[in-house]
Amino acid sequence: MLFATVGDNTIDEYVGTLSRSYVGGNALNVAVDLARAGNACRYSGAVGPDRAGARVRAALTAHGVRTDGLVVLPGHTSVSRIRVDATGDRSFEYEDFAVCAQYRPDEAELERLGRCGAVHIGMLPAESAALVRRTLAGRGVLLSQDCAVTEGFDGLGIAFCSAGEDVAHARLLAGQAIAGGAALAIVTCGAAGSIGHDGRSWWQVPALPTNVVDTTGAGDSYIAGFLAARTAGADVAQSMRAGSRTAAETCAHEGAWPQETVPAG
Repeated sequence: MLFATVGDNTIDEYVGTLSRSYVGGNALNVAVDLARAGNACRYSGAVGPDRAGARVRAALTAHGVRTDGLVVLPGHTSVSRIRVDATGDRSFEYEDFAVCAQYRPDEAELERLGRCGAVHIGMLPAESAALVRRTLAGRGVLLSQDCAVTEGFDGLGIAFCSAGEDVAHARLLAGQAIAGGAALAIVTCGAAGSIGHDGRSWWQVPALPTNVVDTTGAGDSYIAGFLAARTAGADVAQSMRAGSRTAAETCAHEGAWPQETVPAG
């Protein structure tokens, strides 16, 4: 199966007690994690004509992710600043989506996405995300979306949501996703695990214990692990456990996936 992800990429800059940067972004992280697990994947999104954009392209290429859907737009590549305090806690201090906020796949790119077996939408402007869902719905593509960063549930085979560690709120989000048109809702709850709902059945899977170094990108890794398992024939609970495994592995190292450390700035 050929996977595709469409949406954001960024340079995650760690500041405070750390000063280093990594390539990241929901759609990009999911693509890289799928490719690292041996799946064929392509990425659609935008970078600026700058060194950061070249770095994003090089990271995708190094992991075997197809970049024919990566376009260069006037402006600069997205950057996120993550503050690390003396205790090691991390918080997003600043996000500039830059050219990612301008990205809209053209007709040729939508046609290429429509030939993929599964397409995941990361952070994408609402109008562009609606266009992708509307165009691909009914084509036999398994369509998923990170609904924590992009709104809309219509046409989704899988709506991925996030509820912190509040399981009660997770159940509310799952119900909203199903009512909004998603066939299946998966809600991650951090250390409280994850829940799933399809309008009839409920599933709940615990998080796996791990040595937590950095939670950045763990939710993206969960998505990649779930999608890889689900498309390989696993049931919902098995796919949720696969997502938990990949998320736990990501928490054990800095950055969303193992990569060269580059100084911030």
